[in-house]
Amino acid sequence: MNPEVVTIGLGYIGLPTSALIASHGTNVLGVDINQKVVDTINQGKIHIVEPDLDEIVSKAVSNGFFKASTKASSADVYLIVVPTPFKGNHEPDISFVEAATNGIIPLLKKGDLYIIESTSPIGTTDKMQKLIFASRPELEGAIHIAYCPERVLPGNVMYELVENDRVIGGVDEASTKKAIDFYGKYVKGELHATNAKTAEMCKLVENSSRDVQIAFANELSLICDKAGINVWELINLANKHPRVNILQPGCGVGGHCIAVDPYFLVSNYPMESKIIGTAREVNNYKSFWCVEKIQNTKLEFELKYGRNPKTALMGLAFKPNIDDLRESPSKYIAQKVLQNSNNENYFIVEPNIESHSVYKLTDYKEAIENADIIVFLVAHDEFKGLKIDDTKIVLNFAGNFIVS
Repeated sequence: MNPEVVTIGLGYIGLPTSALIASHGTNVLGVDINQKVVDTINQGKIHIVEPDLDEIVSKAVSNGFFKASTKASSADVYLIVVPTPFKGNHEPDISFVEAATNGIIPLLKKGDLYIIESTSPIGTTDKMQKLIFASRPELEGAIHIAYCPERVLPGNVMYELVENDRVIGGVDEASTKKAIDFYGKYVKGELHATNAKTAEMCKLVENSSRDVQIAFANELSLICDKAGINVWELINLANKHPRVNILQPGCGVGGHCIAVDPYFLVSNYPMESKIIGTAREVNNYKSFWCVEKIQNTKLEFELKYGRNPKTALMGLAFKPNIDDLRESPSKYIAQKVLQNSNNENYFIVEPNIESHSVYKLTDYKEAIENADIIVFLVAHDEFKGLKIDDTKIVLNFAGNFIVS
């Protein structure tokens, strides 16, 4: 297969993006450093949980439009969809983007389109442009370079990749237009033209805004707990105001976007991002607070009944009904609660994954039946409307759902 598009990175965004493009009859080569991921995809299977994705990948592979490899090859369009983790004190690490770019620099030719989709600090696209031209100066003015962040919801990715608007910023007008023409083949949402720096910041601002709003809800939950007020009822009543829309609190904030992107702004603009930085602190503290709440509840049980309680920790994913544990506050809480503890007194529940390398997972019904303390960390569908005996202690950090 001679690929028209090469995607570097076959994770939670790279794989669905590759599958979408291939489903339109475009030859796509997906590249990943993990041989197991490559082999799984070439068998027409997937290594992540995402509704409808398995069928799309299977069809694209069987029809010959999608193939995976550990090595890139020459194409017309290159999409960089690799992680941007932290280093040091929450400083963004663009080394994966640099490595992916270096890997395709020898393959670039006149007229090619290079797009970064990875969430990146402001100025990353310009840095990659300089990196490319430093190695291949003859390409200056001959290729197109742009930035286009994803804005999808895990669990609904395949729909949102198509229907959501996209912000597309090139290093020049010709690059922006070239990228818009490319995405226009696959995206039904409106394509908004801007420059690369604005597109980079747009992604960071979107998730920082959500983080700030969640922090307000989480802070309310702390105040309500101390004041003896039901935070779920309070928020429901406050939201009856026509211009108030408070979000639901949880046990923190996780995932590859909201828990990460604000730091890209705080790291580079510490004096100008006071609210954004404080929101990160509040949401991180909420997880720590949940750990203390669980430990105090256990201690009260021990003092009252003279034995160690059996505790069920319900959910490890960072949001409901997915298998994604990246930056998950629930996973952090489980780690802290289980430190220096007898693991036999705990039931770890995550219905969206079959096994975990650290925790022995328990079926949620078995955990509910045998636990003395039930801690809801994630509002998975399986946990809603459960019948729970009045003798059991319930800590609900997961949301305003009914447990009867």
